[in-house]
Amino acid sequence: MSTQIADGAPGARRAPITIVLADDHAIVRAGLRMLLDAEEDFEVVSEAGDLSVAERRVIAYHPTVLVLDVNMPGGSSIPSIPRIRESAPQTNIVVLTMQNDPELARDALRAGAVGYVLKEAAESELIQAVRLAAEGRTYLDPELGARLAADAPGSSGPPDDLSTREVEVLRLIALGHTNSEIAAQLYLSVRTVESHRAHIQQKTQRTSRAQLVAYVREHGLL
Repeated sequence: MSTQIADGAPGARRAPITIVLADDHAIVRAGLRMLLDAEEDFEVVSEAGDLSVAERRVIAYHPTVLVLDVNMPGGSSIPSIPRIRESAPQTNIVVLTMQNDPELARDALRAGAVGYVLKEAAESELIQAVRLAAEGRTYLDPELGARLAADAPGSSGPPDDLSTREVEVLRLIALGHTNSEIAAQLYLSVRTVESHRAHIQQKTQRTSRAQLVAYVREHGLL
């Protein structure tokens, strides 16, 4: 008779990261399934070729992550993200697309997605995005992240007397980048990024990354 080891105990196996794939091309889904199922802790539990089926599969399987193509039969899938999040709040969404468009990425994140990955990206990026999404963390294609960070904020100016550079750093922090990754993207030293981060925390009175993410969303900085 087998004995189930409690999660967290020595030798215990963690529950798999379950995934639903939604893409209107069967050959794309087949490739994605092979890629993701090859990861020991991933399990693709279902697929969908259109949005209505995707929504039903999410409700039926309660996956950890939904990998969702932007261009689905009937139009963009982004307007459906809030509805999916409302019906399945335990499922985090990674958008997978060919569209290298920072505005589309911004719309997807605002709608409730936590990941935005380009189909032309390395396979490792999608795997990383799914892992981060399983933890409720954000992944954005690095080039798009840098372009979003460089965009000027709203016409009212940055809140709490943040400088333009501090807003850039804050956005990248909210998108899940480390200090070294931010330094590389903005052509700064790690020490300079650490200094900006300290100033941001002081000005916003937010200290943890989760608090800074909430601040970015509250002020519409993505």
